[in-house]
Amino acid sequence: MRVLTAIAGAFLAALTLAPVASAAPDEPDMSPMIIGGGNASNFPYAARLFVNGRENCSATKIAPQWILTAEHCVASSGTYTFRVGSLDQTSGGQFVTGTQIIKHPSVDLALVKVNTTLNTPFSPLGTTSDVAVGQNAKLYGWGATCTNQPEINCQSRYLKVANTRVTSVNGQDYRGGRAVSVTRVDGIAAGGDSGGPMFSANGKQVGVASTSDRSTRSNYTHVGAYRSWIRQYAGV
Repeated sequence: MRVLTAIAGAFLAALTLAPVASAAPDEPDMSPMIIGGGNASNFPYAARLFVNGRENCSATKIAPQWILTAEHCVASSGTYTFRVGSLDQTSGGQFVTGTQIIKHPSVDLALVKVNTTLNTPFSPLGTTSDVAVGQNAKLYGWGATCTNQPEINCQSRYLKVANTRVTSVNGQDYRGGRAVSVTRVDGIAAGGDSGGPMFSANGKQVGVASTSDRSTRSNYTHVGAYRSWIRQYAGV
């Protein structure tokens, strides 16, 4: 499984040395994958993450000054900004700057405190009972829509959504943490979807995008399993 983030420069080079690598330019073409899915029509919790002004990962707003994303999305130094509450990563919503980053010590989760109070509504976070094997789950993100070229070249301007099916609630994320594993129904996560949410059938956020094979399977860090850590800082 590959880590999902897709940006240029030193951060990309560093990730390619990690156990779970970023997409390489010569990666062979695979069947169309967020890759696949379709455009989201209503998702007010969305947050698009930029590093030094360049599109990087996906995220969600979860509290008045807190955004939830993947730890590997904030592993590099730089300025972190977000467009929140818009389906279009280039306009609308609020544009805010991260002022504090809190990384989970052992799993692929991070919280970013921002400089402006975020507008409601906030993503409703799930518990361990909100997701189970065999259920359908929706994935949201601004990630790549292609596999036959560097993924940074085909990031989606508009938020996408894909339908998947849960195969395990005891999978592993990029850092070895507990994850919800899913298999493709009409799409799957790709580079740039990192940090984006998985929503269960009952409308709760149960995962944060961590790894994917960019074809049929993805692993999302289990939000319910680490809810107490999130609550400790963000209060939700």
